[in-house]
Amino acid sequence: MPVFDLTATPLREFNQALHDVKSGANDTAFEVVNPRGHHSVAVGIDAPVVVDVRGSVGYYCAGMNDGGTVTVHGSAGPGVAENMMSGTVVIEGDASQYAGATGRGGLLVIKGNAASRCGISMKGIDIVVHGSIGHMSAFMAQSGNLVVLGDAGEALGDSLYEARLFVRGSVKSLGADCIEKEMRPEHIEVLSGLLEKAGVTDVKPEEFKRYGSARKLYTFNIDNADAY
Repeated sequence: MPVFDLTATPLREFNQALHDVKSGANDTAFEVVNPRGHHSVAVGIDAPVVVDVRGSVGYYCAGMNDGGTVTVHGSAGPGVAENMMSGTVVIEGDASQYAGATGRGGLLVIKGNAASRCGISMKGIDIVVHGSIGHMSAFMAQSGNLVVLGDAGEALGDSLYEARLFVRGSVKSLGADCIEKEMRPEHIEVLSGLLEKAGVTDVKPEEFKRYGSARKLYTFNIDNADAY
């Protein structure tokens, strides 16, 4: 397994090594030591590589990930897994703002807490947060699933489209057009699968509440014509 020490190797060289991996390559597992909060660690992966980062990272770690498995043995700064397409990203600690923003696929697992705007404009990604999330999370979320084992801050799901939000704890307030919805058997099944993928074994899906769009903001209503 190639090991990259970012105190001795430029970050660009490490990222280039990931981009150079071709189908059938022998080296598909990488380890990063001494990341020291570097920004853009393991960005742009487009092969089924495995990356273990031993420490905390800065902005945009694993951004645009497409097929890789990235584990950060520490915490992550803003924008982790931003615009992820597929694969898995695991943060063993906490994540800062807009984790999983605009993500189109794959699974993001945050074992600690996530700050504000978690899952903003998500477009198909699945996000599981073992802790709590901050305000304005899932703002304009279009599709995918956001699972929160802890609590949610203010304005959850503001201007939500068709993403599904599952929260086990309390919600400080719901955003515009976001409402609590019935947990039907198909939602229990989806949630159960996500919890299993995220390594959650001591929590039952029946303990969660589901939130979604009231579908009023993105449908024209003639009674509101004067407001346009």
